[in-house]
Amino acid sequence: MINALLLIFEPVSTWERMFRTRRGMLFVLLADLFPMLILSGAAEGYGLVRWGKRLGEVGRLKLFTPNEAVIFELAQMVLYLAVVAACAQILKSMCDTFYGRHKYPQAFSTIVYGLSPLFLFRLLDAIPGMSPWVSWSIGILLSIGVLYQGLPRMMEPDPPHAFGLYLMNSLIMLLATGLMRLVTAGYLQGKFGNLQTLIAG
Repeated sequence: MINALLLIFEPVSTWERMFRTRRGMLFVLLADLFPMLILSGAAEGYGLVRWGKRLGEVGRLKLFTPNEAVIFELAQMVLYLAVVAACAQILKSMCDTFYGRHKYPQAFSTIVYGLSPLFLFRLLDAIPGMSPWVSWSIGILLSIGVLYQGLPRMMEPDPPHAFGLYLMNSLIMLLATGLMRLVTAGYLQGKFGNLQTLIAG
């Protein structure tokens, strides 16, 4: 979480420090990604159990049971891991089309740190009545801004290709996380009745 805040307020020096330390993929996964996902998931899960969410067009309040909240948050965690892994693979593939000197852990770290503002602003999902689209919008805009400073530093593309690479990866992150948010927001609004019944059972 500290890295996410530093990337928002001091992106250049923070990216430079991350580039110099070059942590391994396992370290980034266990020390950065998992804690952010667990903390934001715990906050949202607490909100679902304590205050609930308004479902459907009539806005009926539904309090989630602890089991339902845990299953929902675990499912979100798996989806976020899949999004990060897929975005990292796409980033690596795009870089490989030029010179093929990039490694997957390098791309993985870039995506994890680039998306850290999105994970940080998921804490807003704990607030009762907060639209899931508000936290996503703030988070993804900050993530795209953070990535602008970080992608050229971490991936070291050739200068003529750097901006195009940034634009393409920003669009991919926007679409991947937006699609995931569409699914999770739909679930919270009661649009997957059969799935909710299965989880509640």
